[in-house]
Amino acid sequence: MRSEKERIVAEAEALSHSTDWGPTARAYRDLMQRWKATGRADRASEDKLWTRFKAAQDTFFDARNATFAERDAELRVNAEAKERILAEARAEIPGITDPRRARARLRDFQEAWEEAGDLPRDVRDQMEGAFRQIEDGVRRAEDAEWERTNPEARARAKDTVEQLSTAIAGLEAKLEKARANNDARRIKEHEAALEARRSWLAEAEKALGELS
Repeated sequence: MRSEKERIVAEAEALSHSTDWGPTARAYRDLMQRWKATGRADRASEDKLWTRFKAAQDTFFDARNATFAERDAELRVNAEAKERILAEARAEIPGITDPRRARARLRDFQEAWEEAGDLPRDVRDQMEGAFRQIEDGVRRAEDAEWERTNPEARARAKDTVEQLSTAIAGLEAKLEKARANNDARRIKEHEAALEARRSWLAEAEKALGELS
């Protein structure tokens, strides 16, 4: 047990000045698991070995945290620049009604966003998410414009209007015949069917108008 923990401590000390932050942090987690899985040595040795292990680990993580803190402080300037870009994009792009112009303007903002550099970790997800919302809005507007001007979509909408109009004409004829025969059941059925199809026709005509 003591010899195994001495090997663990030796590995920990060898890693203490590493600047390969991600892999080394994972290596320390693995070493900690090995430490826990290894039985206790005699008390005196256990305490001394743990002190050495903890010192090596603290040396690495203190250095890593200091580096990240310094890096984040430098990235605050980038965050301020991206906050300005985000504010300008939010104010301008939603007001552009032409999707092609909106896409062209978005590209300008995207280039400026990339040039502004990386963001600090504590605001990265929030700000990147906010910028993606603007990108998604432009994409939705493009999709809607494509659907609106798509000849196949217009043809389908026109066909739907024609089919419903034909069905309504047929039902109106059937309703008149049922009334002439005083067929109460048929009258009720045809009136209900007409009401539904007239409602569908109104929606179909509205959709066709939007595609025109």
